[in-house]
Amino acid sequence: MLYVVMIYLWASILLYILLGGADFGAGIIELFTSPKNRRKTRQAMYHAIGPVWEANHMWLIIAIVILFVGFPLIYTTMSVHLHIPLAIMLLGIIARGTAFAFRHYDAVIDDMQKVYNKIFVYSSFITPLFLGIIAGSAVSGRIDTEATTFADAYIFSWLNFFSLTTGLFTVAICGYLAAIYIIGETTDPTERSRFIKKARLSAMAAFVAGTLVFIAGYFESVPIFNWIFGNPVSLIAICAATASLFVQAQFLKRRKTNPIRILAGFQVTMILLAVTVKHYPNIVLLKDEKSLSLLEHAGHEQTIFYLGAALLIGSIFILPALYYLLYSFQRKTV
Repeated sequence: MLYVVMIYLWASILLYILLGGADFGAGIIELFTSPKNRRKTRQAMYHAIGPVWEANHMWLIIAIVILFVGFPLIYTTMSVHLHIPLAIMLLGIIARGTAFAFRHYDAVIDDMQKVYNKIFVYSSFITPLFLGIIAGSAVSGRIDTEATTFADAYIFSWLNFFSLTTGLFTVAICGYLAAIYIIGETTDPTERSRFIKKARLSAMAAFVAGTLVFIAGYFESVPIFNWIFGNPVSLIAICAATASLFVQAQFLKRRKTNPIRILAGFQVTMILLAVTVKHYPNIVLLKDEKSLSLLEHAGHEQTIFYLGAALLIGSIFILPALYYLLYSFQRKTV
């Protein structure tokens, strides 16, 4: 049952990146859109993220619950030593959701709409930035559980070049996913061409940010190059992700939207697989080559059993409901 729980943990993180990431990316796309085109972008964004708006953070909650219940030591270590970026990320989620609701449903149209818009777009950037910083910190080997100063324990564990570049890479990926998803939400050829251009620019930004991650890893002794190119599974995954990018380019030229969405999701899945498979089952890499393992630091066997059973049973109810939610929002009205 432990492996069932681990699969759910990995899947929930992946789904949060794919769906929540595209959600954040919609705000990032709006942030880097000219004022004259923001209204059109916003309308397309509403339709694109509408089906998953309410369900996005479910995946994050599932991941947190799995760590809290099934891997308490891992949860405690991350929540203590990374509490600052975690708090900023959670504040960003709250601010973004609040701004989205008020700017969309506020009955009074006044200058506050400008405030809502700014809160929405900037929190859309900040939230995935710190999500990436947390992810980078977890594998950077900078978390020092024996630190004796505040800075060593709670600042330098995440405030470093590698974590920051990982955060920027996450932002670029979110923008890329959003641009890909939004392409299919407009029938206007001019608007579609504009979103295709944004998708290409986002892909370039992701490439540049990814390069910075490798450079940061080299200078800060994070063996990310070895993780990806020193393992057959990782190497195959990253090659598949790269190949899918060229296939996407062909579909973009032909204006075929559904295949590029699938390929974008596949590409992100392969990137996550390439980065995580090498140091599996270690999920948090600590200072002095210590680590926290999903196998060695799991909770009590009976706790894991009931957690796995709850996840399996819950899927019976959640997945059909989620499918119906997607179907209901995407169904074309006559």
